[in-house]
Amino acid sequence: MLCAQNDSIVALKEVVVSDAQLKKFSTTQSISILNDSVISKNAASLTSLLNYNSTIYFKENGLGMVSSPSFRGTTAQQTAVIWNGININSQLLGQTDFNTITTRDFNSITIRSGGGSTIYGSSAIGGSIHLNNEMHFNKGFQYDGLFNYGSFNSFGSNDKLSFSNKKFSSQFSISRNFSNNDYVYLGTKNQKNENGEYYNTSINSSFGYKINNSNILKWYSQIYDSNRHFSGTLASKSKNKYQDFNTRNLLEWQSLFSGFDSQLKVVFLSEKNNFFENYSKQIFKTSKAETFITKYNLGYQLNSKINMEGSVDYLKIKGFGSSIGSNSRNNGSATMLFKHQILKSFGYEWSIRKEITDTFKSPLLFSFGSKFQASKNYNLVLNVSRNYRIPTFNDLYWIGLGNPNLKPESSYQAEIGQRLKFRNIEFSATAYYIDIQNLIQWKPNNSNGNWNPNNIANVTSYGAEFKLGYEKKIGSNTIILNSNYAYTVSEDKKIKQQLIYVPFHKMNVSLVFSHKKVTANYQYLYNGYVFTTSDHSTFLKSYQVSNIGIDYDFGKKIICKIGFQAANLWNENYQSVAQRPLPGRNYSIYINFKI
Repeated sequence: MLCAQNDSIVALKEVVVSDAQLKKFSTTQSISILNDSVISKNAASLTSLLNYNSTIYFKENGLGMVSSPSFRGTTAQQTAVIWNGININSQLLGQTDFNTITTRDFNSITIRSGGGSTIYGSSAIGGSIHLNNEMHFNKGFQYDGLFNYGSFNSFGSNDKLSFSNKKFSSQFSISRNFSNNDYVYLGTKNQKNENGEYYNTSINSSFGYKINNSNILKWYSQIYDSNRHFSGTLASKSKNKYQDFNTRNLLEWQSLFSGFDSQLKVVFLSEKNNFFENYSKQIFKTSKAETFITKYNLGYQLNSKINMEGSVDYLKIKGFGSSIGSNSRNNGSATMLFKHQILKSFGYEWSIRKEITDTFKSPLLFSFGSKFQASKNYNLVLNVSRNYRIPTFNDLYWIGLGNPNLKPESSYQAEIGQRLKFRNIEFSATAYYIDIQNLIQWKPNNSNGNWNPNNIANVTSYGAEFKLGYEKKIGSNTIILNSNYAYTVSEDKKIKQQLIYVPFHKMNVSLVFSHKKVTANYQYLYNGYVFTTSDHSTFLKSYQVSNIGIDYDFGKKIICKIGFQAANLWNENYQSVAQRPLPGRNYSIYINFKI
């Protein structure tokens, strides 16, 4: 009888997210949420947003070119990107190029540090980045338009329309960015970033329909199209061009009944790229992958203290192209998650995951975490986990170079974190340790000089991360300060040396000051030196970059902001990848309408 009564009062919340597990089962992880106000004050690429607002280090082959993250000293393939609860890392490359993600298409972006493979599968070793499209109900019509123009003939626009009532929610956005990208290399005699032009278009839509108070249908869709000329280096020019075309589609039915939360997801992902050695010739190599996913989650809240959830999923992946032939992969997995709040001050959560594939044997994955709330101002968290990464199609099947005998990468890790909140200040300190086995590396073959992938390295990464936040309102003034610092050691166990392109130190600071309708912001980034060769014979020096911006809201009933930004204010001559300089001081203006 009690369960029957529960049915009548269960109701879906006015804000609906598809990645519910992120909130439910991440209380013992380090989580940072970047909302739309932070997103709008940064450049459109995910690289720029995270570079200035997280401890993740980025290797960027020039502005707008290929961008690879290093999360807690791990490789780019060991960082998972999650789109509305679905892992979208490339099945071909094993990673996401962070310059192909337009941040303004999302309501919020969450950084989840540490292992998450039990929930999100392959590649969530160093951490995961979550791109979220939230559904709002009963908000009526809303419009948000942002347009900017700046140095190097760079233009960006983002139009976002949404409409919702009690039963229906819809959102549509289109982003467009292009640039000649022909900046002068600092320290040279007018040498420019030639062949660096790019454009990209991103179209996003989401729809939600409440069948009744306990059932909702949701649809998410994204199309991304880009054309990038790959610029050369200081020493050599390039005529390369690269085209991306990606689609993502997710249909979900969520149902709440008698304490249960049921979610059925059907997903189709596609990725295609064309590589031109010489853009003046219509000769190119192409690769394509298609992924079909069905996933079912069933959660149950036993009482106010105990939550549990089970899920099963099936993946069918097809890959084909000029260099990998035609191959397919079938994956199935089962996951169990459990959360128990024993006392008001103490709780724990655990999860296990087992995958079955037709290609190789996957390890049993697990995670366990606990949280102790010593007071309303202080808590302590501890977690341990085992995580992994599946070899990509390129690793396994690249014609003449791939290695079909590769094993999945596997890791054990642990972290302990302390979080303190006092009045207007929030502070956290986290220490972690990661042991990675069977790391896949592409290295030249001694017999023929060709590069091949092998499980040849075991790596240990450890370090500490610190975060500081401060917010204060004084009359009509508001001050917001956020800062991140990371100390990272990531060593090859055999030679006991720091991995290439992993800085020991990274720090960033952002400061926002608002007075009535005027808002000014300042960003600071410090990256320590990095080695660029495994024998440590060469390195890139450390660098410091600052950005400033200011805007004024002319609107009365609606928001109408006009702003100005200056990037690399002090004209720092720096590189994050050897021989590939990033731009000096540059400027942009923007206008933002909100109705």
